[in-house]
Amino acid sequence: MKTRKTPLRMCLGCSEMKPKKELVRVVKSKEGEISLDLTGKKPGRGAYICKSAECFSKARKSRRFEKTFSCKIDEELYDAMERELENE
Repeated sequence: MKTRKTPLRMCLGCSEMKPKKELVRVVKSKEGEISLDLTGKKPGRGAYICKSAECFSKARKSRRFEKTFSCKIDEELYDAMERELENE
C-alpha cells in the first residue's frame, strides 16, 4: 500500500516547512475578516503559523500577515489572535 505524502506548509514566523497538522491556519474571508482557523476548514485565503507565541510575534513584528493578506491589520486583532493562540 502506498504511503500518503504529508502536505507541508511554511510558517510565517520562522519560515520553516512543517507538516500542515502541526500548524495553525489564519484565514481571511471574502468579507475581509481575519481570524484563527483551528479546524483548518474555513473558506478563504489561508496562511500558516506555528503554535508558539514566539513565531506569532516574529510574524507580527515583520508584518507578514499584512503582506500575505494585502491589507492593514489592527493591533486589537493581533492581540485577540495571540490570546486565542495561547489558549489553544
